[in-house]
Amino acid sequence: MDVSRPLVRVVAGVVLDAQGRYLLSSRPEGKPYAGYWEFAGGKVEAGETEFQALQREFEEELGIHIHRARPWLTKIHDYEHARVHLRFYRVEAGDWSGELQAREGQAWSWQRAGDFDVSPMLPANGPLLAALAVPTTLKGRLKTGFYGENNMGEYRVVPFELAEPQHQNILISEEALAKRGKMPEAESVWVVISDAAQWPRVQDADVVVWQVGHQAAAEAVCALLEKGVAVPLVVLADSGLVRQYQKLWLAAGAHAVLIDDETEAV
Repeated sequence: MDVSRPLVRVVAGVVLDAQGRYLLSSRPEGKPYAGYWEFAGGKVEAGETEFQALQREFEEELGIHIHRARPWLTKIHDYEHARVHLRFYRVEAGDWSGELQAREGQAWSWQRAGDFDVSPMLPANGPLLAALAVPTTLKGRLKTGFYGENNMGEYRVVPFELAEPQHQNILISEEALAKRGKMPEAESVWVVISDAAQWPRVQDADVVVWQVGHQAAAEAVCALLEKGVAVPLVVLADSGLVRQYQKLWLAAGAHAVLIDDETEAV
């Protein structure tokens, strides 16, 4: 990564429809990576907030209006033409309106998580496509694993010590991972942490689960999310902390929030 180049602030929107599909569009002729598929968006102009830039870009490019959006993942990526700070926002089906239009002559397509069929894909978007397969509503607990559904069907995450060859998504603690010395072989690896000091050590994970045990840790999650996270963050906390912080965590960019007890998750 060339840190000497200026960092360009860019926003992109993961727009979903009522079937849970997400919107991809192709880059028009005359732009770098013309013909590549991406999540629509663009540069944040002087005097704009990120949300205002997101609204403007979608109206200019695709003719739809974004009413609400929440931050999700933040990536820093070096392209040949620029070094970008790329903030992705999730836009749920009820949070946008209008009829899609190819205002820049681009193509667009609705895709299913885990089953996209357009190419070539913009280089920065590979991890985003994998992260979109992770359900935002999960149930379960650490001892037995988590489960949910995406629009491809059932999604299950199994603790490493219980995993069998057919299990594709593995859950392991940061301490166990450090002792093991390498990631388990799986389609995705979820790593469990319990404090902020562990966060820098788990950036190779596909998903991070933060087990929050007290209010100071709950505030640390808020601070981390405000800076932006590059990995989907699932927050696990007791019911009291969930009642107090769930809206804050989700609004700041948490992927999902679960209650850390023997009951089913929220």
